[in-house]
Amino acid sequence: MKRLFINIALAIAATLPGIFVRLAGFHLGPISTTIIFFIALLSAGLLLSWGVEAAEKHVAKGLAIAVLALITVLPEYAVDIYYSYQAGNHPGSEYVGFAAANMTGANRLLVGMAWPLIVLLYWWRSKKKGIELHRENITEIGFLALSSLYAFVIVLKSRIDIFDTIVLVAIYFLYLWRVSKGAREEAVEEAEVGPSAALTKLPKQKQYLIIICMAVYAAFVILLSAEPFAESLIASGESLGFNKFLLIQWLAPLASEAPTVIVMILMTLALLPTSALSALISDKINQWTLLVGMIPLAYSIGLGRMGHLPLDARQGEEFFLTAAQSLFALSLLLCLRLSLKSAFALLALFLVQLVIAFIYSNDEPKTIVTLTWLSWIYLALTVVVTFFNRKCLMNAITQWTIKKPDKI
Repeated sequence: MKRLFINIALAIAATLPGIFVRLAGFHLGPISTTIIFFIALLSAGLLLSWGVEAAEKHVAKGLAIAVLALITVLPEYAVDIYYSYQAGNHPGSEYVGFAAANMTGANRLLVGMAWPLIVLLYWWRSKKKGIELHRENITEIGFLALSSLYAFVIVLKSRIDIFDTIVLVAIYFLYLWRVSKGAREEAVEEAEVGPSAALTKLPKQKQYLIIICMAVYAAFVILLSAEPFAESLIASGESLGFNKFLLIQWLAPLASEAPTVIVMILMTLALLPTSALSALISDKINQWTLLVGMIPLAYSIGLGRMGHLPLDARQGEEFFLTAAQSLFALSLLLCLRLSLKSAFALLALFLVQLVIAFIYSNDEPKTIVTLTWLSWIYLALTVVVTFFNRKCLMNAITQWTIKKPDKI
């Protein structure tokens, strides 16, 4: 128990510089400010992750699950919603591009780096060349496929509007209802590692008190840190001469995704790779539904009336690439296994798009063309992989559409 409180104390201590700078109104250099609030967001996210991992064993109702799901994605939502709000408050400004950049970057980082990372760690730890999923994971795969396919509707419209919000939020809550019908407590208890495992050993009343305090404090830190982090990131790009768009697309999501990825790494090293991969798939569903769905709402609030976030040629291709990558990743999961070869394929293609983005960072026409070609490569590979896994696809469709017993 002593180690638990030391971990919590260290995480809280790491957030204090950010709180002090924000409340005292100090104006530091953009790079220093970015680092301070990056650490604050990372630490707050870790506190949330520990609390949520411990709380999940007590969760059975869909509403409670929804609240927990919203809490876990607060760091990412806070930054992207801030950019979306500013995009509405300053129509036609660079914030419009930043809102889409942060969202697409977070999505592609998760699939292109986090998924392969846990497969590689599991291979290193156990020498097994792949992670096996359970039959109940077809629910996650099905809803991720549904939200990924809907993303192409947004690409065709070249905008994200309130109608998309309604559809995506509906998909998310339908997903929550579906997973709440299954018996998941055993899997969650098995997945407890690190501080969350120590937390579950405390009496329930103490657990609830600590979890609530951690959640409230972390939410306070995140809401306090989102604006200065988002603005200092833009200023850092200007001062260093880096492309601001790329910094927001790739650096900002690291702060929001890092806590989740760290927990998944701990699970994998504890030889619980299925729990880790399942959680990452669920996180991707959150991003493709709630995160995208919240963007038009934040934009409309900033605009002062109902509106939609426009996607220009660059943003449209970024969204297209993100959707194509998502479908390719799903095709690799059709047989309920993410192999080492599949992990290398996801990582290699992600690194290619990353290199392309930085090579053509100041040449938008070339960037658009290369992103388009890469998107079609993803889709072509999706067709090939799906063809070879067509039996798995038919089995997955049958199991996803037909209600299964709670116990598998």
